[in-house]
Amino acid sequence: EVQLVESGGGMVQPGESLKLSCAASGFLFSSFTMNWARLAPGKEGQGLEWVAGTNAAGVTAVYGDSVRGRATISRDNAKNVLFLELRNLQPEDTGIYYCAAERFFATYTELYYPTSRGQGTQVIVSA
Repeated sequence: EVQLVESGGGMVQPGESLKLSCAASGFLFSSFTMNWARLAPGKEGQGLEWVAGTNAAGVTAVYGDSVRGRATISRDNAKNVLFLELRNLQPEDTGIYYCAAERFFATYTELYYPTSRGQGTQVIVSA
């Protein structure tokens, strides 16, 4: 059973940074593409906004337009952990951040419906 547990969220002021983590278990982590996605307030019941993805080996990283240049996705395949560093956070980055495991590498410009995702970690950016 795929288990994904996100952590590292919190309340920060605009311009600050956070590093999110996702601990994975129950599947061969090193064989899966891993993504970060988020759900903005008021968007419950809809798909997610895809934020970033990295391929199984961690060699390739891609980002959504809203975070490109302010985010770094990385993974530690030896420890089965996925990371997302977010810098210069803005109020529009507020939301619940999820990690997700996918068999195939892809980018998502429309709403994203993950195959498997965790429970999420909340990020609030407010002055």
